[in-house]
Amino acid sequence: MTFVTFIKNIQTTLEMIKWEHSVFALPFALSGAMLAAHGWPTRWQVLWIVVCMVSARSAAMAFNRVVDSAIDGANPRTSMRALPAGLLSRGFVVVFIVIACAVFVFAAAELNRLTLYLSPVALAVVLFYSYTKRFTRWSHVVLGFALGIAPAAAWIAVRGSLDARILLLTAAVTCWVAGFDVLYACQDCEFDKDNGLHSVPQSYGIGNALLISRALHLCGLLLLCGLVAVFGLGKLAIVGLVIVAMLLAYEHSLVRADDLSKLNAAFFTMNGVIAVVFFVFIAADLLVKV
Repeated sequence: MTFVTFIKNIQTTLEMIKWEHSVFALPFALSGAMLAAHGWPTRWQVLWIVVCMVSARSAAMAFNRVVDSAIDGANPRTSMRALPAGLLSRGFVVVFIVIACAVFVFAAAELNRLTLYLSPVALAVVLFYSYTKRFTRWSHVVLGFALGIAPAAAWIAVRGSLDARILLLTAAVTCWVAGFDVLYACQDCEFDKDNGLHSVPQSYGIGNALLISRALHLCGLLLLCGLVAVFGLGKLAIVGLVIVAMLLAYEHSLVRADDLSKLNAAFFTMNGVIAVVFFVFIAADLLVKV
């Protein structure tokens, strides 16, 4: 393999895993770190937390593409992804996964001993998700939990221990991610039925799936309210929650059972905005008190 081919493969891999979508979970991890530090953590803690987040997500997404390559090839919506389209070899992506996992463990070791000890557990959680739609309709919740452990992991990264209060944010992120993944899965409802795959839309129909997604997002908002209360956060955090609630309501207004045409906008754009808005207001609230 020439150097030019190697660089091209790396670019294709990063496009395949949409690494820029790390923005979905990273703000929640940084929120957990700031809650643990009562303000900004050290610059080295922030650096290694970011490296952990990006490397773990990269490993998980690449692993998902390898595990699901045959499914992606059979699905018209995903048949042009890099692996089924032959743009990347399976071996190259497997090596990428191994390197991403190694980077994650190294970064965890740079934080503290507990993060190092728990790093294999975190990897097991984020990689295991790829198999769940083969046997449970609630794979969305597993995906939510895979991202939801980020703020708890960031807390451990800063404190070297776990506080039960941060689990409210883990639960909230789990509900938030599960809710928008239910929306996203509506696109493949018929394909899942025809190919023996499980999802909430496949099991309950698109109309009911939209209701379940709303219920999950409502639960997530209530958990965030609990987070604000137990940490004694102030007005800025409350304003942030109100904005998040409005954005979620707008997201759901974009999707109807008989019209999924705006689903990509709802999934990608709005959820990235929601994550960033939440972090900005939590961070501002904490920094005002410092």
